Amino acid sequence: MKRILLVNPPIFDFSAYDFWLKPYGVLRVGGYLRNRVELRLFDFLDRFHSSLSGQPGLRTDSWGCGKFPATEVDKPPVLVETRRKFRRYGLPPEVFAEFLRTQPSFDIALIQTSMTYWYPGVSEVLDTLRWISPATRTVLGGVYATICPQHAATLGANFVASGSELAPLWEYLDLQPDLGQPPFWEGYSNLQVGVVKLSDGCPFRCTYCSVPSLYPCFTARPLNEGVESTRLVARLGASNMVFYDDALLFRPHKILIPYLRSIQKQNLRLNFHTPNALNARFMTPELAQILVETGFQQLYLGFESSSAQWQKTTGGKVYPRELERAVDLLVKAGAKRNQLHCYLIVGHPRGCLQDLENSMRFANSVGLRIMLSEFSPIPGTPDGELCRQWIDLDEPLLHNKTVFTRTFLGERPLQDLKDLCKELNGKLS
Repeated sequence: MKRILLVNPPIFDFSAYDFWLKPYGVLRVGGYLRNRVELRLFDFLDRFHSSLSGQPGLRTDSWGCGKFPATEVDKPPVLVETRRKFRRYGLPPEVFAEFLRTQPSFDIALIQTSMTYWYPGVSEVLDTLRWISPATRTVLGGVYATICPQHAATLGANFVASGSELAPLWEYLDLQPDLGQPPFWEGYSNLQVGVVKLSDGCPFRCTYCSVPSLYPCFTARPLNEGVESTRLVARLGASNMVFYDDALLFRPHKILIPYLRSIQKQNLRLNFHTPNALNARFMTPELAQILVETGFQQLYLGFESSSAQWQKTTGGKVYPRELERAVDLLVKAGAKRNQLHCYLIVGHPRGCLQDLENSMRFANSVGLRIMLSEFSPIPGTPDGELCRQWIDLDEPLLHNKTVFTRTFLGERPLQDLKDLCKELNGKLS
């Protein structure tokens, strides 16, 4: 029986925080191979790994989020102009090296990373595998491998799985998957947070978003897949469940509501969270009620701008009146004000249309806590391609949200916006 290692690499970045981060893609692939191969997981971002026991400064909040262990490292040459400390986040490299030395040899290592500019962590993993386990074939997949396949090919993995179609991967592995299996959550020895995804894609085509490149069509997944994954997460002891859907409220009577009704019947005691943002346009009294009833604790709404012109230019995802109505419905259903948040992009290349300060004040006026999301230029998206006039878009390190936002806005204007955000959020305390 083949031995397969699943790896979630460390992060090299100016900042990183465990905001319910899990390597869902590679865990899902691993789950499909359950009972067909011997599986092991090494997640550099597992804050509950035994090697971190008792380490100070790694507190976890009520919902399972917290800081990663971090070490300052030298910046890559293309990032030296950014006046921020650059760090490596995750378990120390020697922990991975010792893990490999104490394990029987793996036939294949499946490696995933999400942000394109986190590829230095992939390079570290590949180097360690070549050094300690040179016979192990390496496969690279995920968002980076899909958005930047040519760059990913330069890292030296044996195979790059680009895109959401997995048939080429199964052919390379010479394995037949069991697509009815849930993700490989049992790979964690101390699981605190699980992830569920009920659909792929999004009905919108926002000009700043990579989802259409990853999933060209909106597709619902089988209901039983989400339910079984949730049951497994609960059985393993996790108390927090996070949705990674990009359009969770779309077609709710066919997707989300049947899932939540099933979870209610099984009396699974879980807190639900929506970090990928809910579309306020689809909120209804029924949806608001069931979200509150089933234990949704932190509700994040996508907004980005109160400017009608900016919304029309970028895809028309949600307008102010729709946002205000969604907040009203959630509060009437029993949601607490301090649970309601909204995202606004800062540093967008069409910022002159965005009217960000007034957008922030509007969100605050309807009782939402503001989360500024620094813009990351993504190759292949209309807004990402606009950024070629400021950066070399072919270098994924320059997709970094910290780098681009400061390059485009400047440090002082960005800090002024952050100060305003802090001031407005303080009024809601």
